[in-house]
Amino acid sequence: MKELKLAPVGSFMHCREGFGEAIGHHGELLQGVFESDGGRLRRGLVSLPCPNLRSKARFLANGEMQVSVSPQSCEKAKRAAALTLNTFAQTGIGGNVTINSNIAIGRGMGSSTADVVATILAVLDYLNVQTSIDRVMQIAVEAETACDSTLFSQHAVLFAQREGLVIEAFTNSLPNVDIISIDAAPAQSVDTVTFKPAEYSHIEIETFRSLLALLRHAIKTSNLKLLGRVATASARINQRFLPKPHLDRIEEIGVRHGAIGMQVAHSGTVVGLMFDPEDEKNAAHMELATRDLRRSGFEQSILHTTSVSCR
Repeated sequence: MKELKLAPVGSFMHCREGFGEAIGHHGELLQGVFESDGGRLRRGLVSLPCPNLRSKARFLANGEMQVSVSPQSCEKAKRAAALTLNTFAQTGIGGNVTINSNIAIGRGMGSSTADVVATILAVLDYLNVQTSIDRVMQIAVEAETACDSTLFSQHAVLFAQREGLVIEAFTNSLPNVDIISIDAAPAQSVDTVTFKPAEYSHIEIETFRSLLALLRHAIKTSNLKLLGRVATASARINQRFLPKPHLDRIEEIGVRHGAIGMQVAHSGTVVGLMFDPEDEKNAAHMELATRDLRRSGFEQSILHTTSVSCR
């Protein structure tokens, strides 16, 4: 993607605020190890963006050299603000970042990446600076070690989450999909940074090659059933590294009620049953699946009980 020229910064008005916003996601459609240009194997993922999950950041310079953040627990956003200021500000600037987010923490829904990206955009807005998406994601990776492709919400990309670069940009956007979201382990919280990366077998790596080809075709043709097959296969592989309790039971309920597949947060706790929004029986299918999930003990774990469009 083209690198944009930086706008002149000059002296900063301390009364001016900068604003940024980023979306979360509902885990991944596919995550594994993939071959990039030159034959190098890279860890990568294709996120399932959810625009109804959002983090909003506000930055205001405070006349000091240090950066503070509210809530104080958002340390990654604090680092992101400092890195952005050190990279783009012509003079030493500190300030306060305020985060407002509706994304659950530790569920694998991109809460920290959304906070980080929103913060970077807020600081850039304050500085009146433009830069490329690639540069923003590189700062995000530096701030939190690994990040998701939330900034590419209008594009379908295979993203190297620990390097901040796009392995492959698909020709089309992801097709619309509806989900029932289940928190399979509500008592568990997963820290993406400390979570040990999966050590895939040779057979699994070969499987990812095939799944990527299928995903590429599914996106090109808007084939939701094929998309569901890819996501389900990726979810099953992930069970060896971060098992979701009762995943077989969740999948069985989905199959019974017309789900096109299931997907998971590969470094989190959520599971999504995927449905076709163009199916005339979709609403009834989702209602029946939700009923059976509740009867199976997921009453307190269903995050969305109605149709949720992820694009």
